[in-house]
Parts: sequence; structure tokens; C-alpha cells
Amino acid sequence: MELKSLNEIFEKGIFRIPDYQRGYAWQKEQLRDFWEDLINIENEEKVHYTGMLTMKNIPKEAFKKEEEEYWLLDEHGYRAYHVVDGQQRLTTSIILIQAIVDVLREMPEHAGKKEEEIYIGSIKLPNIKETYLVKEREPDRIVKTYKFGYTVDNPSFKYLRHQILGEKDGGTITETFYTLNLYNAKKYFKGQLQDLLKREGVEGLRSIYKKVTQQLKFNQYIIGKELDVFVAFETMNNRGKKLSNLELLKNRLIYLTTLYPDRELKADARKKLRDEINDAWKEIYHQLGRNKQSPLNDDDFLKAHWIMYFKYSRSKGNDYIRDLLNEQFSTKKIQKKREVFVETIDAEEVTETPEIDEDWTMEEVEENGSVSDLSPEELSRFVGSIKSASSRWFFTHFPFWEDDNEYSAEERAWLDKLNRIGIAYFRPLVMSLLLTEKNPEQRVAVLKVIERFIFICFRLDQVRSNYRDSEFYNAARELYYGQIDSSNVVEKIDNNLWWCNEEDGRFKTSYFEDFLKKKFDSKNPTGYYGWSALRYFLYEYELSLAAKRGQHKIHWNLFVKHERDEVSIEHILPQTPDEPCWKQAFKGLGDKKLTYLKGSLGNLLPLSMSINASLQNDCFVDKKQVQHDADGVIIRHGYANGSYSEIEVAELPEWTPEGILKRGLQLLKFMEKRWDIKLGSEEEKKKLLFLSFME
Repeated sequence: MELKSLNEIFEKGIFRIPDYQRGYAWQKEQLRDFWEDLINIENEEKVHYTGMLTMKNIPKEAFKKEEEEYWLLDEHGYRAYHVVDGQQRLTTSIILIQAIVDVLREMPEHAGKKEEEIYIGSIKLPNIKETYLVKEREPDRIVKTYKFGYTVDNPSFKYLRHQILGEKDGGTITETFYTLNLYNAKKYFKGQLQDLLKREGVEGLRSIYKKVTQQLKFNQYIIGKELDVFVAFETMNNRGKKLSNLELLKNRLIYLTTLYPDRELKADARKKLRDEINDAWKEIYHQLGRNKQSPLNDDDFLKAHWIMYFKYSRSKGNDYIRDLLNEQFSTKKIQKKREVFVETIDAEEVTETPEIDEDWTMEEVEENGSVSDLSPEELSRFVGSIKSASSRWFFTHFPFWEDDNEYSAEERAWLDKLNRIGIAYFRPLVMSLLLTEKNPEQRVAVLKVIERFIFICFRLDQVRSNYRDSEFYNAARELYYGQIDSSNVVEKIDNNLWWCNEEDGRFKTSYFEDFLKKKFDSKNPTGYYGWSALRYFLYEYELSLAAKRGQHKIHWNLFVKHERDEVSIEHILPQTPDEPCWKQAFKGLGDKKLTYLKGSLGNLLPLSMSINASLQNDCFVDKKQVQHDADGVIIRHGYANGSYSEIEVAELPEWTPEGILKRGLQLLKFMEKRWDIKLGSEEEKKKLLFLSFME
């Protein structure tokens, strides 16, 4: 097979990325590899093999006369292609060429010049654009055709044209995780080119332009049969970024629409169903990428929707995509036919001529027909479901992203708590709840009971992470299909906490106590400081204090910014209490008792500012106070102007073993009230704090 350069491939070609393709997936790692491949081409005679470009010819008849591509196909002998595989490399090449054009145009010496007066080597800027980017019809230059781009129904169509290739008047443009990748690619290449320009001048740009357009070599393969396109797409991988399961599923669904016979799916309905799929995936990609700094994982969403929509079983739970592609949406579902009941007239043979019913006609008597095992209506319902689920999925992750009237402030607050404590396997159930329950108070009731279940089961009693997951995955489906309601969900979750109470109703603390004992007895004893839910618990206590004062002093994202940051939670009695003030306050206690006091709950304090790192081993009286320099400027904050928890502690005259015990008991009383549990008598609480030795 002959190797071709971009210059040869683009000579009489128009290239479109079709609707079943994913968006632009390359990120910095792949961009860096691409750039280094170019830089490392040693001289202008060498070439670099870049891979296969697989394409499908689009016949001229597929375009309407008013479409932008038609005039080039009709008048100038161009051919149009869908890019089946290799779109990432091709898109990257075009972005780089556009970046070269932009850097050339922005050079100070080109200010005020017409494009015809700007050269790279011997090539005029308009010639570069006409060959690879956009061709204008003469003489009016009003009609123009982009040589490369997405089909109109692709979510990235407008973004590539207006934000990357520079077409004006884009209007409202949808941004997704994929469009962010387009933006980053152009920014990356412009940065590399500007650096190259500083080091090597215009000659450096000319060299890169020649390398990307002439020295990168591709195998160009044209697919024959129409249906081969979809099969080929599923079996091909782009360099460095495999297709996600969500991308594979979209391709499969579009492929299935081509398999229905005309009697089941007429041409207009086939187009409508395909448009529904494209619209759904456009919305899904928008929702998954709305938060550009923290885009949501495709496959996490797809698996959660699968759990909600289809019957979950542990045997299939880790292989959901195989179930989707090989069972739920396999080609055999279209090819396998099922009998359709058609009402017929039962007749019993008689010897005499029967009386004729005037209302009966021969057309009413038909044989039983057959239709595909997966009907177009079922396919459409699935597409509608996954589309509507995507916005709820986003909301479960970012409840404060937008302030609209659909959800109450209380719902947002409880969803935020679930994200902070770790929502575990409940997110599909929460998504189902948001899709089905219309009463905000009922939604809050479910969110509350989920949060309580997670805190008690996973954070206190340390049960295994998959405890009852199948039951609650199936509850997501039952709720979605109306087989249970939200009150049933509350009851189901509550019933699964039967084992955590003693017969007299007290919370069974033995599991939590055993967990803490291991933390205290380890080689590097931590006690409560090693409890994974400590930050969540102390933050909830801080919120309870803030609710009385009216404003927050600690923000969660700062409080847990660094997982190993020991500053965000302070040991009031230091871990190394070497100062005389500490030795005096805690004299007469052996190392073991000091270990229990240092790691006990009452000695741990959430700090509002990282500047408090400077407190470290200071005496308690110094920790409380603000320090100023000679000019009165604060150089170190103290407890007295910190979080509400800090202020509460700062009101004490000194810090003693009795203070640690008293604050620990106070925090356990808060735990009882907040999570509706009974921890027993004061003596039992002292045991749970590992301070039974205290009088």
C-alpha cells in the first residue's frame, strides 16, 4: 500500500468526522509524542510513518446542492470522506497547521499586512489555508468549505470551526470535555511554535510545516461496504487513547439503526432515531464535561446507568459493557425475530355453509408476523433514558454547580455531604431518585438515610466496601421502574442496620473500638487521627457550630486539599510534647497514657488556615494567641481567630487531660445526636475514647 503525505491526501479531498465517532481525545501525553515525532525527523529527506487513515467515501448524491461541500464535489472533482479511524492524528495535524497560520499572522513584522503578503518559505498564507483548512468559492468568496471538520450533528462541530479554525460569529457554542481537549491542543502547539520561532526564526516554522504536511506518511485505506464502517470502527484503536465503552456503545446503537428492515423502521423514522442517538450523546458529553477541571468518567456513568436500567447481577457487574454490546444491544437482537400476536378469527369446520358476518373482511385475517427482538421503540426508550440521566449524574457530583429552582438548598447540602463522606455504591440509586421522585422532602429523606448508613456501616463499623451493594443496585432499578417508591427505599436502608445495635438499643461499639485499638497499638500509633472519617466528622461538628453563628469558617475543599497534610487537623497536645509547659501539664503520665491522650478524639482540632502550621509544638497559651510583627501585621493566626471549633477550645484557660476527656465526651454526644445512635453511659464513652484510666 502506497504511503501518502497530508499534502497528497488533501489535494482533492474533503474530510468529515461522522456522528458515530467520539470527540477529540488526545491530551498532553499524546500531543507531546506527536510533537517529538516531528522534531526528531532529522532532515527534510526523511519521513515518519504515522499510521493508518481508514476512510469511507461519501457519494456526491449524499449532499444537497445547498450544502457547503457540494460545489467542490460538483464543479472541481473533489471527493468527500468520512474518517473511520485516524481522526485523532488527522485532527491534531490540522490543529497544528492552524496554529502555524496563527503564529505567522501574529508576528509583529506582519502587523497590517494582507494575508497574501505573508509567506512561509515560498508559500503564501492563503495557499496553506486553501490546501488544508478552508477553500473559498471565487469570485464572491462568500461560499466556503472547510476541508476538514466534524459533521453538523457532531457535538464538536461548531467549536472546531469557530474556536480552533477561527470562523467568526459562532453564537452559543456547547463546550464539553472533548472541546477542552481541542482548546488545549491548540494552546500547546502555539506555545511550542512560539518557542521555536524565538530559537530558530521563521525557518523553524517552515521546517515544522514541511514535516507535518510532507514528511508524515500515512496508509490511506478506503472501506467498501456501508455496514463495514461500523464493524471496523469497533475493532480499531487510535494511537494512545482507546475507545471508551460509552463511545463504543454510541457506534453500536447507530449501527443497529441500519439493520432494521424497512417494514420495521421506515427511512424518516430511521433518521429520527439516529438523530435521537446523536442528541443524547451530545447531551451526555456536555454533562460529563461541564466541569472542565474535573470531568466525569464516561464509563462510571455508563455502568451506573446500566445498573439502573437493566437487572444487576454480581456475575455481570464487573463486565457490564460485554452485557451491553453482546446481549442488550447485539446485532443478533435485530436479526433474531420474535413472534408478534395478531388476533385472528378461529373457525371450526362445518359441513353446512355458515352465515356470513357482514362486519368481517378477509383483510382482518392475517398470519402471525415477526419483528426484531429489540424493537426501535425499545432502543429509543434507552436512548432517552441515558440522555436524561446524564444531567442528574452531573448533579450528584456537583450539587452547587448552578443555582436553579429544580432542587432545594437542603437537597444540595445533603448531596454535598454524600460526596464528602464518600457516596460508595449509592450513586446509581441517587441518580434514579432524582429521575423519579418529584417531592423534594422525600428526596431529602432518602439522602439522609443513605448518609447515616454510610457513616455507621463504613466509617464506624468498617464493614467491607461491597456490603449489600447488589441489593441497593437493584433498588436503583426498582425505583426507576416504579416497583418501589422512595419511602420503601428509606425502609430498606434502615432495615439493613439491624445488626449494629445491641438488644437494649445501644449502638454496638465493639467493631469501632477494635478498629481504633489497632490504630493505637500500631508501630506508629495514631488512634482517632488514623480514622478515615475524622475530617468528615470534625467538619460536620464545625458546621453545627457555624449554624448557630451564621457563617462558615472552614471550607471543605481547603480542609482536605492535601490528603497527607497533617496541618488541617491539629493535635492540641502535640505529638512530640517536649516543651516544659506540656511536661508540666501532663506530668506523672506514662508513655502509653500519653499516646491515648494525644490520639483521643478530644485532642484533635480542625484548623481554618494552613498558616497554623507554625503552631506545631507551641504551648497552649501561645497556640491560642495571634502574633503580630513590629508593625502590627499578623504573622501567625491562633485558635482565638480560627474556626469555631478553635474558638471553642481557645476559651479554655489551659489544656489538660481533663480538657481532652471533656471535649471528647462532648464530641461523642454530638455523634449520638447527629447520627441518631446511643453510645451508652459516660463510662462506656470513656472506654470508646480510650480514656478509661481518667477519673
